[in-house]
Amino acid sequence: MEKRLLFLINPKAGQKRANRHLTDIIEIFNRAGYRVITHVTAASGDAKQVILKLAQEVDLVVCCGGDGTFNETLSGVLSSEKKLPIGYIPAGSTNDLANSLGLSSNVLKAAKSIAEGMPMELDVGEFNGRYFSYVASFGLFTKTSYDTPQELKNALGHLAYLLNGIQEISQIKTYPMHITLSDGTVIEDHFIFGAVSNSTSFGGVLTLAKDRVDLCDGKLEIILIRAPKDFLELADCVRAMQQQTYDNPMITFVSTDALSITAPSCPDWTLDGEKEQGKVDIQIRCLHKAIQIYRKK
Repeated sequence: MEKRLLFLINPKAGQKRANRHLTDIIEIFNRAGYRVITHVTAASGDAKQVILKLAQEVDLVVCCGGDGTFNETLSGVLSSEKKLPIGYIPAGSTNDLANSLGLSSNVLKAAKSIAEGMPMELDVGEFNGRYFSYVASFGLFTKTSYDTPQELKNALGHLAYLLNGIQEISQIKTYPMHITLSDGTVIEDHFIFGAVSNSTSFGGVLTLAKDRVDLCDGKLEIILIRAPKDFLELADCVRAMQQQTYDNPMITFVSTDALSITAPSCPDWTLDGEKEQGKVDIQIRCLHKAIQIYRKK
């Protein structure tokens, strides 16, 4: 029986390198026995709507783009009535999730890994009903992920985040929060940065120790950085993060399957690099083994 594949490509992602290999990518899937339905995304939310429309007609969804494109794809799959496996060809400027999964940055190799590979189960985060694949974050450096122009991301990559982030150092904002974990643990303080993630890296700026992160353990990792008294304390925090020790009184690093947050100042968040309006009350939970994603055997 013929297999059908929905192929979604974001033509503006990264340096647009995937566009040059479109026919080669389709040929790889054709040789693997798939009849390919190709859709070039034209606007935000486009990928999700196409999946909802065609979910019952296909056996696999493959997206080619950045973290935002993958976020739309998993949102479409989780919102549909059919739990379709997903293939991901990373072609964005950062590709945090792809780096955590060990996916090839070469679009043709990534396509072959999908065609020849096996699906693995992956946890997904849910933020007040909205899905995220690898991180929900607020505070220092966070706003740069959606304020940095795409052209600058394409030209500078990770450096773009750092250059834009430095402009924020002199005006560090702090956010009072009351956080309750699923086991009853309460964390309350003023924070300059926070991230709830299922990834070993995010924003191209911070990385987590791989032995501390399991992408399918039913838990999300939480990193919180308290407001420093001076730049010396901030430097100590940065050093601890770079060394992946987290043994600093300014840093909280824990894992949980769910948490609730009360944030009176309503900081804006980013979910997989896309802006999310801040709210006072926030509920975040881990959806254990919510999706299947293809990777190399």
